[in-house]
Amino acid sequence: MAITNGYATLSEVKASLRITDNTDDTLLERAIESASRRIDGYCGRFFYKTSQTPVTMYPVNEFLLAFPNDVANTSTTIKIDTTANGTYATTLVQGTDYILQPTNAPLQGYPYNRARMVGGQTFPLDVLPSFPTVQVTAQWGWDAVPNDVNQACILLSMRQFARLNAALGVVGFADMAITVRAVDPDVRDLLNQYVNYGVL
Repeated sequence: MAITNGYATLSEVKASLRITDNTDDTLLERAIESASRRIDGYCGRFFYKTSQTPVTMYPVNEFLLAFPNDVANTSTTIKIDTTANGTYATTLVQGTDYILQPTNAPLQGYPYNRARMVGGQTFPLDVLPSFPTVQVTAQWGWDAVPNDVNQACILLSMRQFARLNAALGVVGFADMAITVRAVDPDVRDLLNQYVNYGVL
């Protein structure tokens, strides 16, 4: 099978497990994909990058638009519906009508999470709109998988692969047994800084 939106490669996990044959490749690929989705769930966000996809939404107020997901880069188009009828006829100009924030996101390798109107422009508001008044077309997610997320994925993938040989969550040896812990503290520490607690 192929890994879909995985945060580690098969070769990275095999190297960490010191595996040189291809016997368990399918099991390892499943573990990597599963670990990647567990990371998404833990962090409340995803770290892969989608294709250009339009999403409609409501602004927070006339100046601020909070994105429902991370926006990977500045390849973003925002259109507004001034009539609240589902026709997004007006395209805003980035840098003139609005800016993406936080403005230092590229320096830190982070995505954008909101847009703010500038130059006296405002987002259309309607007390009872028939349709969301803003449409954002963007590459959602992150431009690149952070190194911490990659390492967490490798550790989780190794754990899930080893779990197949751990009956009832216990790994046995000749004269001892080790219980597999519910939460790997190293994985937790690697991911905590990426947990999405919301914007604003």
